[in-house]
Amino acid sequence: MKDTEIVNAKIVHTMLGYEDHGVMSCYLTVEGDGWGCNYGGYALDRYDKEKRERFGTADGFNAIISLMKTLDVEKWEDLKNQFVRVESEGWGGGIVRIGHLMKDQWFSFEDFFNEKKGK
Repeated sequence: MKDTEIVNAKIVHTMLGYEDHGVMSCYLTVEGDGWGCNYGGYALDRYDKEKRERFGTADGFNAIISLMKTLDVEKWEDLKNQFVRVESEGWGGGIVRIGHLMKDQWFSFEDFFNEKKGK
């Protein structure tokens, strides 16, 4: 893993819904001093081959709840314009986790889903 840094940022856009490929996902677009990055992109649903449909999962729903609790919001819509901290891999890298601006509360999609898989 690359070296990381923690910087302040602002959530300027949110997306919760189906991507172009029909996968339920979410993204937070965050911007800092001269940079911007999307965070998210994990599948919040699963595909059932027999029924040829996608269905929501408890893990996907709980990831959204954990993210919202971490950032102290009661509605998804309240995420936009929130100031947050992000742990970033820097220029050319991604966001590792996102945190509350004032409290020591952090959320990582990767850690959340790895924990659910038992990794």
